[in-house]
Amino acid sequence: MSECVIPTLTSLEVVASKSVLPGSWKADLSNLKTLDLTLPVTELLRRTTSRLPQDVIDALVKGRDAEEEGSRAFNTLNDMVRNINLSDGQVTPLCQDTGSIIFWVRHPYGLSQRAAKKQIREAVVQATKNVWLRPNCVESLSGKNSGNNMDPFHEHHPAIHFEEWDRPEIEVAVMQKGGGCENVGAQYRLPDAAIGAGRDIKGVRKCIIDAVVKAQGQGCSPGILGVAIGGDRVTGYEKSKELILRKLNTANPDPKMDAFEKELTNDLNTLGIGPMGYGGNTTALGVHVEEMYRHPASFYVSISYMCWSSRRGTMTIKTNGEPSFD
Repeated sequence: MSECVIPTLTSLEVVASKSVLPGSWKADLSNLKTLDLTLPVTELLRRTTSRLPQDVIDALVKGRDAEEEGSRAFNTLNDMVRNINLSDGQVTPLCQDTGSIIFWVRHPYGLSQRAAKKQIREAVVQATKNVWLRPNCVESLSGKNSGNNMDPFHEHHPAIHFEEWDRPEIEVAVMQKGGGCENVGAQYRLPDAAIGAGRDIKGVRKCIIDAVVKAQGQGCSPGILGVAIGGDRVTGYEKSKELILRKLNTANPDPKMDAFEKELTNDLNTLGIGPMGYGGNTTALGVHVEEMYRHPASFYVSISYMCWSSRRGTMTIKTNGEPSFD
């Protein structure tokens, strides 16, 4: 009989006590030119690499409890919960592959994107020195590792997306996208005769099911899928990754897409692939879909697959200068 592990995270007070930020740290948003994001982004990375979001934990526990106790699927999901407790308690990475690092920065008018990019890159270097991130940035042809997660010439890694908004606070979201789940992402061009998919919602459904079947357990299932319908080859993939930032079990603002997501998640969990491909009832934790406009001649379905270790986090610097982490 397997012991049913209870997810027991350290308190937020304990998390804060280990922060790299001084207890009195505040940002001065009245002077964005002097703002330094290095320390708060370093703290965001420390938390993200070791502490799984509560909505993902709840979904994993729900999936485990839906499996037959003592089965391979139950034991695998149970070990995932055990790993969650260990990494949180010891502030160590949830997975040895800390992934490609992707940021989304939303900020008010006046912030220097050039300065912020330099500060975020320095935070990644520091997190790598602290072994919260594994050096994952290598030269493509030679395989030579930069050793600090930096693309030294073209600044393609870490990937940083900026957006100016009309709100006074600053929001920095980060995703650690593991290589295994990245490898099973897919992009379809419809119509696709090979899978019988036309340019409609039924065709989109066939694409998503086909991608999950081909992935099997290689994306470290149970996975979370971000799906962009439309756009072009670049914007579709970008949007599909951004969709993974959405919390599980939050409603899609489009009622038709919301119903589609729920139905599809249920259908994917009938495939029998299960956690890590070992079989079982829990293949997908959720599916997030958004429709984009497209060129009349093109119809793409871009699918990003996120592993069970869905390391994402958001830091918000509020108008009073205090940072909050979610």
